Amino acid sequence: MITCFIRYEIDPFKKDAFAGYARNWGQAIPRNGADLIGYFAPHEGSATTAYGVYHIESLAAYEAYRARLAADPIGRENYEFARRERFILKEDRIFLKNVSLPHAAKVLP
Repeated sequence: MITCFIRYEIDPFKKDAFAGYARNWGQAIPRNGADLIGYFAPHEGSATTAYGVYHIESLAAYEAYRARLAADPIGRENYEFARRERFILKEDRIFLKNVSLPHAAKVLP
């Protein structure tokens, strides 16, 4: 299992548009095969940094998932909404693996 962290730089005057975008992904992402942790918008501190976080089985599963997401009606509409409204200024994606599992186990060096 890997986790995708998407870091967004958003227009601080269009936070409501980003929130709508996030809610749409809340429907489309799980339906197309990823385990959505959530979308996180600015609250305190930076007014421009937001995140989307989800788990996926592997990079191969990610490629198939992205194809399904692009074909999904909500996915297509959401991509177009972001392009049209231009509230996302920058988007970076990183895939990380949780290496601390199990959390409760004590491991000596």
